Parts: sequence; structure tokens; C-alpha cells
Amino acid sequence: MYIKATIFCFILALCCQATVAQDNEITKSENPYLYEFIPGEADFDLIQDRLKCIERTIPLEYNTRVHAFVNYFTNKDRDYTRGIIKKRDVYFPLFEKYLAKYGLPDELKYLSIIESGLNPEATSVASAVGLWQFMSATGRYFGLHNDWYIDERMDPEKSTEAACRYLKQLYNMFGDWELAIAAYNSGPGNIRKAIRRSGYKRTFWEIYPHLLRETRSYLPQFTAMIYTLNYAEEHNFIVDDLEYYQETDTVMVNGYTHLTTISGQLNICDDELIKLNPSLRRGVVPENTKAYAINLPAHEKERFNLQRREILDSASKVGKNQIEYLARNAPGSTYGRDKIIYKVRSGDVLGRIAERYNVRISDLRTWNNINGNLIRVGQNLTIWQKAGYVAKSTEPVFEKLPDGTKTYIVQPGDTLWDISRKFEGLSIEKLKALNELSTNNIKAGQKLIIGS
Repeated sequence: MYIKATIFCFILALCCQATVAQDNEITKSENPYLYEFIPGEADFDLIQDRLKCIERTIPLEYNTRVHAFVNYFTNKDRDYTRGIIKKRDVYFPLFEKYLAKYGLPDELKYLSIIESGLNPEATSVASAVGLWQFMSATGRYFGLHNDWYIDERMDPEKSTEAACRYLKQLYNMFGDWELAIAAYNSGPGNIRKAIRRSGYKRTFWEIYPHLLRETRSYLPQFTAMIYTLNYAEEHNFIVDDLEYYQETDTVMVNGYTHLTTISGQLNICDDELIKLNPSLRRGVVPENTKAYAINLPAHEKERFNLQRREILDSASKVGKNQIEYLARNAPGSTYGRDKIIYKVRSGDVLGRIAERYNVRISDLRTWNNINGNLIRVGQNLTIWQKAGYVAKSTEPVFEKLPDGTKTYIVQPGDTLWDISRKFEGLSIEKLKALNELSTNNIKAGQKLIIGS
């Protein structure tokens, strides 16, 4: 999931001085380099004592790894920390509400800072999205819909509730909050693997050498951020332009609705309305949507209701044709298409399947989370075909000549091996002999003799 690259690179340079095999009990005498302070850096023992004062449900282990991150947040990149302090009161009340609802430790509200820097539109290189950095499949599992128009991973309310459910599930798996937090970063499978490789040890710091490199830094960052925000004044952080949670209310709309048209009618800033509805990726509610809740500043709801008919009439028309054109032609689009499930057969390749259903190979990959071209016999593929489109026949294209010779017309993506599998008793060697082929090269449209 999301990690601030500059943070990671800086800490990696420091922590490479310690061997992976060292545990959290490293002393100053064993590795004095890691304890060399720089001007403005707080005393190690002082920070350790301060953490003990604020420790609640989740252990706040302090060691050289955590200390390096504390130094980063309080000294090396103070602008980043000021930005977090500026935004925390926008989201912390929301996080606290859902953490309390699910009976989870309040300290988990700091996890979103490590995930996304409190940016609801944050997108990682691995395509994790939102305040809580959900991957598409994990988000869907926890009820977060995403498509070309709407991505509920960017919805602060819905994604926060989903994150709480996921964290509770992870804690139930491991019975340990440090391991649950690590699993949120790398997935529970990687934590189980690290536990096995460690000889079935059961704490984060015991399995630390066997974790993924990013996950090793994840819990230390979390602990360091808890310290930094609780003792910001002690490190002379002064932020005057604090942002606060904005009271909102919702209005229900049906069908295509253009957000900036609404903001124009209400004389509020376009950016403000877009910011309150980050899950609407294109700034519109799509056609055929029923009862979609749009967030408005709470004080604007009454004015909206007074002009509802006029506002929605205008918002139902502006930019509609342009948006629909983009939606139909965007890579991976499912707009206006029918979903079917295709079971891969022997001899199938992505190119032939794409040609058969008149879709792009790149779209097939997107719809099915396929990185290369590998598919397996029996695998189910999701295909979004154009409404009313009839797929081309999957039967072999062959004919019988008057002299009894049987021929086959090579289809896109065919190989000699594919063709040999379609007809009983036909081998690659026999195919080559019947057609006097010296290589395995064939091309679409070529007519091959397959028998008599």
C-alpha cells in the first residue's frame, strides 16, 4: 500500500547499518551509529518515556527503527508533518466515530496517515486508492464499488468503515494488533509466511527479519507518527491555517447529474463540492443511477431544496454527451456493455477470445486482473461485450473438398499445437507433413490440410 517514497529512502539509508538478523533489543554499544543524534533531535530515552505515557491498547515499542522515523517526521521533513497536522482534524473525528462503532483502538486513526497522508484521492503505484489504500479486489470484498465513474475507495465515510471491518478481521486472525497492522500493509498471507519462516514466533519484532522490506518500516512509521502528533508542540510545530471537519448533508439524485452545475447554481466553489464528493471520479453521477447521495455543505441544503427542480434540470444536461463518449471509449470501460462469463477451453489464447467477442486484449486483462497473456483451461474470464453483440462461432472453421480432403482455416491466435488439439488423431508432425511445412509458422486465413 501507499508509502511516502522519500521517507522510505531516507530511513533505508539509516537502517541499512543494522543487519536484518538484529532484533529490537539492539543496544547503543552494539551499534552506536544508529544512535548518533543530529541538531534538534530529541533524546532517545526521553522519547521512549513519552511513548510509555501515551501507550494504550496497541504496544508502542521504541527502538532504533522507530527512532529513525521520529527523526524524519520531527526534523528532516517538517513540511510534510505540518501538512498532516493541518489536515488531521478534517478526518480524525470521522475515524474516531467508526473505530468506536467497531470497538477498535482509537490509535488506529493514525494508520491512514501512513497509508495516504490523509489524501482521499491518493493512488499508489500498485493502484491502491483512497485514505485507506484499498486495492480494487479487497475494496469490492468490503463493499466498495469502483468503476469508470465512481470509486467508493475515495469516499471517506465508506472507506473508513470498510477499513475498520478489515482491521477487525485481521485482529481476529492474529490476536495481536502489531501483526494485524503489518497484515494491513502486506496482506495476511505474507504475515503467515513470515511466522512460518521464523519458526512460528508470534510477535512483529520476532518475525521482523522475515517480513517484506516495506512492511518492516510500516509499524515503525505508525509508532513514530503517533509520537510526533502527540508531542508536536514539544518539537516546535506551529500550524496556523488548520483545516476542520466540515458539516455536510446529503441530497438524493437519480440519473445523470453534473456537480459543477450544482455548485454554479448555488454560488459555491466548484472545488469545494468536488472535494466533498471525491468518489465521483468524473464529477458526475452516471446515467441510470438510482438514489445517489450527493454531499453538500450543510448550510446549503435548504437552498438546494427550494430550487431543486431547476438545479437538477440543468445538471442533467451539461456535458452529458461528452462524458458518455469518454465512458464508452475509455480503456477497460464497461459502460453500456453486457457482462458474460467465459470458461477458457483447451487451445484458447487471449487474442482469439478478444477477437471472438470484439473486445480489446488490454480490456480483457483489465477486467480479469491479468498482467501477461497466461490463462488456464477451465479459468472463468469476465467479458463485457457490447449490448446485442453475437460472439463469433467457437467451432473450428473447416471444409471438406470434393476429393475428400479436409481443410481448416487458421484463426487469429492459432498455433499448430492449438489446431492439432481440435481434431482427434492429428499431431503437429502430421500437420506439418500434410502441408509440407518446414517451420511452425502459420498466419490467420491460411488454409491447412488436416486429413482425408
